[in-house]
Amino acid sequence: MLAVLGAVFCTLGASAIAQAETADVQTAWRLLDYMAVDYGDAVSGGRIKSASEYAEMTEFAASVSARLAALPPTPERARLLEGATRLQAVVAAKGSPSQVADLAHGLAADLLKAYPVPLAPAKAPDFARGATLFAQNCASCHGAAGDGRGPNAAKLATPPIAFTDVARARQRSPFALYQVIDQGIDGTAMQSFSSLPSDDRWALAFYAGHFAFSDAAAKEGERLWKADPSLRQRIPDLTALAGLTPETLAKSMGPEQADAIIAYLRRHPEAVVQQAPGSLDVARGKLAQSLAAYRAGNRHAAQELALSAYLDGFEPLEPMLTARDATLMGHIESAMGEFRASLQQGRPADEVATRVQVLGGLFDDAEAALSPDAASSASTFVGALTILLREGLEALLIVVAMIAFLRKADRPEVLPYVHAGWIGALAVGALTWAIATYAIGISGASRELTEGFGSLFAAVVLLSVGIWMHGKAQADQWQRYIREKMSRALSRQSAWFLFGLAFVVVYREVFETILFYAALWTQGNGGMMLAGAGSAVLLLGFIAWAMLRYSRDLPIAKFFAYSAWLMAILTIVLAGKGVAALQEAGIIDIAPFAGGIRVSMLGIFPTFQSMGAQLLMLVAVGGGFVLNRRRAAAT
Repeated sequence: MLAVLGAVFCTLGASAIAQAETADVQTAWRLLDYMAVDYGDAVSGGRIKSASEYAEMTEFAASVSARLAALPPTPERARLLEGATRLQAVVAAKGSPSQVADLAHGLAADLLKAYPVPLAPAKAPDFARGATLFAQNCASCHGAAGDGRGPNAAKLATPPIAFTDVARARQRSPFALYQVIDQGIDGTAMQSFSSLPSDDRWALAFYAGHFAFSDAAAKEGERLWKADPSLRQRIPDLTALAGLTPETLAKSMGPEQADAIIAYLRRHPEAVVQQAPGSLDVARGKLAQSLAAYRAGNRHAAQELALSAYLDGFEPLEPMLTARDATLMGHIESAMGEFRASLQQGRPADEVATRVQVLGGLFDDAEAALSPDAASSASTFVGALTILLREGLEALLIVVAMIAFLRKADRPEVLPYVHAGWIGALAVGALTWAIATYAIGISGASRELTEGFGSLFAAVVLLSVGIWMHGKAQADQWQRYIREKMSRALSRQSAWFLFGLAFVVVYREVFETILFYAALWTQGNGGMMLAGAGSAVLLLGFIAWAMLRYSRDLPIAKFFAYSAWLMAILTIVLAGKGVAALQEAGIIDIAPFAGGIRVSMLGIFPTFQSMGAQLLMLVAVGGGFVLNRRRAAAT
């Protein structure tokens, strides 16, 4: 019994010591944060502005040293004490506010590294709950609008803080506000609200931290957050958000964007927790869960988690990674496909785990490639140029071939349908840009399904058009076709068919391009992106002019023969791309082709399904061409 009681008392004693240590760390951190923000009210230009404020700063600096000295000995404590002594000396010498702020912030960060304490809420704070708590407990002094003009403000010796002060708010994190709410401020009317549950204190902290940033800024911040996947790397979780100040974030993106993002996330901290629209952390986590489910024997759950790792974690980052390092993007895409295939095939768990490790290394490389430091004007220009050339060339070839055909057939009245198709696709593409950038993010599944079904539809149509053109490649066949009233063949129904084909093939490429450009735009090199896009448009325009100019002088038989082969090649390319996209969306299974090559521009992907689709199209094209020759020989 005595032994049990002794153990209990030891446990209670250790708990009390730990609580005292945590309180000292939190108090010292709060004092340092307070000094970093408020020292400018005490000293300016080496002179004292307010004797009472300066006395408070001096007292706080001494208190920090005392509390650090009381902490348990660690290798880092000596360096912390040196920093506290240096801070005291600067305050005594009436140093500049920027010097004090740098020293205080640096010492506060080092303190939390040496003596970790809880820095973030366990779950996303409830903003509406924060509003209710603020009205009940804070508005009487700080004002309902957070401007420091509440009904009781005039009665206080120390004026309450105006949370609407932007300069002050840019230096305050939700964690700093939480510390004040938790412990109060000695010598002022700001009492401790430690009696409130921790979740309520965090809700209050986030609510108090939103006043300085407008609703309009929050709306812009929502757009930026949903459009720029790299932001989720800078603010990956609640711990990062709770300790982040707008001033710190502004160093990497400018004050206006930083204010906007903070305005949004303090109103919607759950956005950080959700992490849905693309994050390598999400991909890593889903892969780990998939492996765990697979080891537990739940293969279906493992496959679903693996698909989610791609669609929700990696796929939204593809546009930016393709612009930065297309080769690495291809390696990751292939590796994730092989991982999913190993789950479908029931491979040994150790082999599956090895694939997860390989992906982890590739993700490390991707993080380096996606970091803000990796962006440059040159890379943005080259990315914008190559993306538009690659995505636009397929659509250009098809549309120009249709226009040239109608001119050869002397059917100018049908041309407006083709032009309406590709112009309509550009207009809908602009709407898609607005939706993807300003309203909602486009999910990975939606993107892959659009690309996949669009590619397969275009492939089937081009297959029939290519075989038809090949059949008319002989001059006598063409003359016979003319005699059979081509006006009836190119009826209004056919004209609308050409409109649909032009729309689908162009929108498919536009849809892909705008996602790439939306990612490039967030890198901040908008001018270089537009320059790259403009250069690509000029090159595509030249290619279109050359094709139309050359086709005008080309004999009709050769025109149809060349066009037929062009359509045949594009049919095979689009078939491979369509199946690959549907595989990535989880609609079609993945069976990797060992030793296969990957040339995404040609639709070649190392899986049996995609290569099988291309082989099927090749057989269909070959069969159609052979049948055409036999018919020609028989007539």
